[in-house]
Amino acid sequence: MARTSRKWLWRVLALLLLVAIVAGAAAWWQLRGWTPDRARYPLQGVLWGMEDGPANWPALKANGAGFVYLEASSGSFARDGEINTQMERARAAGLAVGAVHRFDPCQPADPQAGNFATVVPRDAELLPPVIDLSKTQDACDQTISDAAVESELTTLLNQIETHTGKPAILKISSGAEEHFKLANRIERDLWLSRTWREPDYAGRPWTLWTANPYHAYEGGESTVRWVVARE
Repeated sequence: MARTSRKWLWRVLALLLLVAIVAGAAAWWQLRGWTPDRARYPLQGVLWGMEDGPANWPALKANGAGFVYLEASSGSFARDGEINTQMERARAAGLAVGAVHRFDPCQPADPQAGNFATVVPRDAELLPPVIDLSKTQDACDQTISDAAVESELTTLLNQIETHTGKPAILKISSGAEEHFKLANRIERDLWLSRTWREPDYAGRPWTLWTANPYHAYEGGESTVRWVVARE
């Protein structure tokens, strides 16, 4: 009797596991094709970097993207040497273009600003620049205070704004915001991220929202990070 009960238990558990797998797969496929309601958010676009693979800019335009932000530089040294080529191709497809710098809290602002300026031209047609703060200083070789990180970030914002001639947007992850609490201390428009649901972790409205980091578009070889803009 006990052996029979165990068999039924294993069958039930196996069935529940199968249901969970099927439901997860269905949710995944739904997510790949999902974008926020265009009636609420008519202006939508993508975030693209070298690790995302080749981008089909005309196909993205045909799939409803109106703009693209390109990850141009990171820290003091890493950069996309093909950024200007990608800008030209995206513009040729009819997309507005902007550039993103990934801020490294372990490094000072001056060389990071220089890295950005090396690859991103002074161009009045570019969208406002974006500074991405996604990690903390926990992995730095030396101890760096939160106040020092905030000071360097502010310096970087000012230097990149001087280079581009436009106010920058602060792209901050939920983890970085939880650690630093900068959204209400640095007066810049915000770029937040959360899949499916609008993000609210900054305590004030967002300007840009990464809504789907796994969007598959018709004509593309890989997924892209789908972004919406609040008009």
